[in-house]
Amino acid sequence: MTSSEHCLPDLYEAGIVELQAALDAGRFTSVDLVTAYLARIEEVNLHGAELRAVLQVSPVALDAAAILDEERQRSGKRGVLHGIPVLLKDNMATLPSEGLGTTAGSHALYNSIVPDDAGVVKRLRNAGAIILGKANMSEFAHFRGPVPSGWSGLGGQCKSAYHPKGSPGGSSSGSGVAASVGLVTVTLGTETDGSITSPSANNNVVGIKPTVGLTSRAGVLPIAAAQDTVGPMTRTVQDAAIVLSVIAGEDPNDRRTLSQPHPVPDYSKALDVNALRGKRIGVPRSSIPSDTIDVQSILSAFDESLRIMESLGATIVDPANLPSAEEIKGLNRLQVLHVDFKIELNEYLAALKEVPTGVRTLADLIQFNIDHAELELPEGYSNQGILIDSEATNGRDEAYGKALARNLELGATRGIDAALKEYKLDALVLPARDTTTPAAIAGYPTVTVPLGFFPEDEPIKYDGNIAYPAPGMPFGLSFIGTAFDEYALIGMAYAFEQKTKFRTSRRAIAEAIPKTQLKES
Repeated sequence: MTSSEHCLPDLYEAGIVELQAALDAGRFTSVDLVTAYLARIEEVNLHGAELRAVLQVSPVALDAAAILDEERQRSGKRGVLHGIPVLLKDNMATLPSEGLGTTAGSHALYNSIVPDDAGVVKRLRNAGAIILGKANMSEFAHFRGPVPSGWSGLGGQCKSAYHPKGSPGGSSSGSGVAASVGLVTVTLGTETDGSITSPSANNNVVGIKPTVGLTSRAGVLPIAAAQDTVGPMTRTVQDAAIVLSVIAGEDPNDRRTLSQPHPVPDYSKALDVNALRGKRIGVPRSSIPSDTIDVQSILSAFDESLRIMESLGATIVDPANLPSAEEIKGLNRLQVLHVDFKIELNEYLAALKEVPTGVRTLADLIQFNIDHAELELPEGYSNQGILIDSEATNGRDEAYGKALARNLELGATRGIDAALKEYKLDALVLPARDTTTPAAIAGYPTVTVPLGFFPEDEPIKYDGNIAYPAPGMPFGLSFIGTAFDEYALIGMAYAFEQKTKFRTSRRAIAEAIPKTQLKES
């Protein structure tokens, strides 16, 4: 390696701003960047550590990069994402011209053809981003049955890069893993309840679960419109803020987005190392589940994070419990999701232009899995109970309406909003482990950042053939707020990240780190 090559951005950590500056300076091209990322994927995805984070790579990504390089030279860049590669969770629709399918990890949707790009994909393309490929995911966003996180029939078992058997969390599993070791600059995930937060925490990356209705769900394979949301998963708060500024906004194909405040903020302007000064931060202790309380390493790191926030000028209110906390613990959180999933999945499948397998309804999907059990119901991954329970529902009846109203009451009115008001808080903080339901049922935002790592003597807890907790595995911290409070949460998360720099304090295991780097053009 020459000295000039040594000074090029290290793709394990390189962020959008650093890469964009080097692209502007002509140090390398977007073709070079895509080529390097494809090589890094080749090293560790199905070979080496076999992370199985990437389900598909685009056969036209290099062509797209060349076009954007030429555009940069001819007329300048479109914006900060011009020529930057992005990996999409494989429940986000992409037109077949991209050479990518949209499968949610299932053989049932292999070679299906969507009618249009997802709304967020359109925004990325318009910003000049390069769609590098699709990330592996918990099949059907982990709304199939209780099987280990990160597994799909098409992609196999995704693993975290921090332990040979590490659980990646789910359902945006591949997105978190790919970001963690620099297989791409930017990834997108989706969350209904925990599916950005969990894999962000398990993979030592930053995840933003936006307010429901800030980012479009049009063209995203659904679970429930009441809770589904699309957000960035990146290595830094800065990158996540930049991406959110691009993908947020109204979409006539998703009516929920039409009620958001205007205009969409430039979230990168929230990045302030002093953002915690003068803030009141609440700790809803009664929302921390017993299995997290029992993990002393997480609890100790969380308590230390409160002291760090105090040192940055915040006032910690501990406890600041949600009035509805105990009721949420006893809530049947699947009641609404089962009903919505059947209705919305059937609508999605019916709208597909082609489905070679003939799967056009949820009932078809269940039968397909039975008929192709060797692919979709192998040993250890054979449960499709959630699909079956969803198929048994009878639409949005009176019971559904009451359950939806109760969710909003418990999560928002008597939950997060009540605690924020009672204690005069700017935000809530919780360990990012099994604490996502209040924000999920409220439709409220969460920003998750790295918090630390399990010690070498941490007892291993297996779920099938993957494990969490496990020695050296990461865990995270979540900042939670009220509707459309992303700007403030991003600022607080950034201040904490810049003070602690937990992400860079430990690297992934050696065999999971690709060796390919950029070379000078």
